[in-house]
Amino acid sequence: MSTAYLLIGGNLGNRSAYLQQAIELIEQSCGNIVYSSAIYETAAWGITEQPSFYNQAIALVTRLAPDELMRQLLQIEETMGRKRRVKMGPRIIDLDILLIDSLTISSSLLTLPHPALPARRFALLPLSEIAPAIIHPVLHKTILELLADCTDELDVQKKSPATN
Repeated sequence: MSTAYLLIGGNLGNRSAYLQQAIELIEQSCGNIVYSSAIYETAAWGITEQPSFYNQAIALVTRLAPDELMRQLLQIEETMGRKRRVKMGPRIIDLDILLIDSLTISSSLLTLPHPALPARRFALLPLSEIAPAIIHPVLHKTILELLADCTDELDVQKKSPATN
């Protein structure tokens, strides 16, 4: 069994409902969600002329191998109607693996830890809520330390309380 830390998000349609649907599909096909952060709203990162995102971090206990988990998450995105038209463009749902235990992986399908994690407040803030003391396996800093060091200035606002 492994613990995977995911960031789920989206900026189209009923964002809260899509996050909830993603959580249900993840539990059905990937494992048991043991922690969920609050939902946070953030201005779009990268391509800024699009609706704001809702993001949530979850901790998932899974038996799936990392590549298998990534394939399942991509299938969930497809099932929910995600169309990959523009990199960093608007999307119904986005499912990213941030960390799995202390694994480091670099393949055509998956890079762990997520290479952009230290630079993205919208990922670090919800992750720090559910896993503040987890150590980044490459940078050897806790999630709270990475958040304190993060220079990303995008405003991240809590929209709901954590569910666990």
